[in-house]
Amino acid sequence: MSGMRGWLVVNGFLHRKKFDELTALFCESAKRQGIALDVKKNSELITPFEGIPDFVLFWDKDILLAQRLECAGVRVCNQSQAIRICDDKRQTHLALERAGLPVPETIFAPMTYANIGFTDWDFLIRAEETLGFPMVVKEAYGSFGEQVWLAHDRNQLVDIVRRCSATEILFQQFIAESRGKDIRLQVVGGRVIGAMYRYSDKDFRANISSGGHMRAYEPSEEECALSVRAAQAVGADFAGVDLLFGRDGPIVCEVNSNAHFKNLMDCTGVNTADAIFAHIKNAT
Repeated sequence: MSGMRGWLVVNGFLHRKKFDELTALFCESAKRQGIALDVKKNSELITPFEGIPDFVLFWDKDILLAQRLECAGVRVCNQSQAIRICDDKRQTHLALERAGLPVPETIFAPMTYANIGFTDWDFLIRAEETLGFPMVVKEAYGSFGEQVWLAHDRNQLVDIVRRCSATEILFQQFIAESRGKDIRLQVVGGRVIGAMYRYSDKDFRANISSGGHMRAYEPSEEECALSVRAAQAVGADFAGVDLLFGRDGPIVCEVNSNAHFKNLMDCTGVNTADAIFAHIKNAT
């Protein structure tokens, strides 16, 4: 479909080189594919919309704005529901578990109030009894491997929770076979378009932003099928799916609705922006 008009929605307050690089890649790809793409900051769209486009590529986590666009009849990719599920690691886990996919055993911290916090630690004892040590601790909202820790004993666990900047926390089984290594697979339109192996010699996390390394990876049929099912489970048109190496096969760790793909492009030569726009054109 030629002559399409779209908006690329980005956050108006987030100014980092890695985000600007993705914006440029999207604009270049849209131009190559004959799509008129306007970059819109979420801060510019707080009033009624003018000149509704054919689609919106929503590269932000302003879920209410995505919902407003959907209510206006605009095709939004990814949809607000997928962004909401992926943005909260607890919701991601529930969606994957509901779909029957292999995931690390997970416990959610009980809900409390920000002005009260946790006033006793009995729930940590229950988490320890279920998951043992070492135990992965994550804030529900976070990216690039940040807000993720490894507790080796109860004292460390209590200290980590005390220092967390949020009360929305989850505790996960540590997959020892995958210490310092994982796979990032990019799924677009129900197929894997590229993958990379990430590894670290110094950290239990494999994220590149945490000092990890990367190399191109040829995923197995099982890994591809699992990644596609994971993206479908959260309702994403496109997603970066992180798999761990489990004792009995791959395990889904996380699904990222707005996965940064510059590293994948540098590693494999695959431009995710091209695949996303091709998918949008074919599906419109």
